[in-house]
Amino acid sequence: MIDKELLDILACPACKSDVVLESAAGEEKLVCTKCKRKYPVRDGIPIMLIDEAEPGS
Repeated sequence: MIDKELLDILACPACKSDVVLESAAGEEKLVCTKCKRKYPVRDGIPIMLIDEAEPGS
């Protein structure tokens, strides 16, 4: 689980918009509110790299 304070300061590296935490099937991802890219969270650490993101839908 990502700390709320950390989540408040994180932004999508591609478009600089806010991200929200999404949990599904035991996996956490940070999803951009604008471009919808999904960034993985591994061992509680958000991987905020554009190359690691799933494209938005």
